Amino acid sequence: MEKNKILLVDDEEDIRDILSIVLTDMGYQILSAKDGEDALQCFEREHPSIVLTDIKMPGKDGFAVLRQIKSMAPDTNVIVITGHGDQDLARQAFDLDACAFFNKPLDTDALEQEIQRIEAALENAT
Repeated sequence: MEKNKILLVDDEEDIRDILSIVLTDMGYQILSAKDGEDALQCFEREHPSIVLTDIKMPGKDGFAVLRQIKSMAPDTNVIVITGHGDQDLARQAFDLDACAFFNKPLDTDALEQEIQRIEAALENAT
């Protein structure tokens, strides 16, 4: 797994564009995927240490992406984002071992703090 790479998965191009700019400004290399299939192929190629995935997408949803990534690489940090947030979705995400859950519109400061927390934990683990 490579530090400073974040795989961003969202079917909405505008969201991907905005988050890519924000995360690039934070110093991360962004890998972008428009759906679950694209995300899993990218994950297998690039092995990012952090994945940021939307839940509601056509085809494979974010929970399917989370499950498959965790089965391939259990140490990967997966942050779940959604515009349809409720307690049940958050609980389901954490039950699948997501490390964080954010509702859209995203609080980019809180997202940055979470990513920094993950990065610090990764550094301490090595």
